[in-house]
Amino acid sequence: MGAHLITGAGSGIGAVVAERLAERGEQLWLLARDARRAAELRERFPGVRTLVGDLAEPAKLSWAFGHQQLPVELDSLLHIAGVVQLGEIGELPVKAWQEQLNVNLVAPAELTRLLLPSLRLVKGHVVFVNSGAGLRANATWGGYAASKHGLRALADALREEEHGHGVRVTSVYPGRTATPMQVRVHQQEGKDYDADRFIAPGSVATAVLTAIDLPRDAEITEITVRPGH
Repeated sequence: MGAHLITGAGSGIGAVVAERLAERGEQLWLLARDARRAAELRERFPGVRTLVGDLAEPAKLSWAFGHQQLPVELDSLLHIAGVVQLGEIGELPVKAWQEQLNVNLVAPAELTRLLLPSLRLVKGHVVFVNSGAGLRANATWGGYAASKHGLRALADALREEEHGHGVRVTSVYPGRTATPMQVRVHQQEGKDYDADRFIAPGSVATAVLTAIDLPRDAEITEITVRPGH
């Protein structure tokens, strides 16, 4: 039984990954932005451990974790949480840039830094659930795509740095997926939402689990997941 820390376990892809790992009897550590959210996660996933830390304020994560018990050994760190705010470069305010960069890039970097000792102990795995926007930036997606392009760079650098410690690193690039985030995107775009048009969260969860379940003689560095219809 391994130990896994998941961000974004409250909904979408993260929730499916948490459910599947829990069904396997794995030990779960779920990150929550506050105590109320942590209590909700413990009720939803009986037996899990929770950590409280706000990804929107990455500079405070070290202080927050200093007052909580962290996993001694960690088999995987799964970065699945994210935020998006669309807008043209000429209109997107600094606050929107800062929130997306903090949650989607700086917080994963800081969280990884804080948990690397636990990952190195057991030659663990870091998975970054990125986005198609981490490979290409389209109009109105500049802020979000910038954060996700940065996340790709973070993963690539981390992979080279941690290879000698036996830590594996995978980036997963899903296309549009039927999650609550996708609902918010459609609201921002002013479009009707039809979940059947998009990838099911479970399909992306399968890609994540495939990466971490791969035998130790190999490493999946990148997975691109696209709609099958």
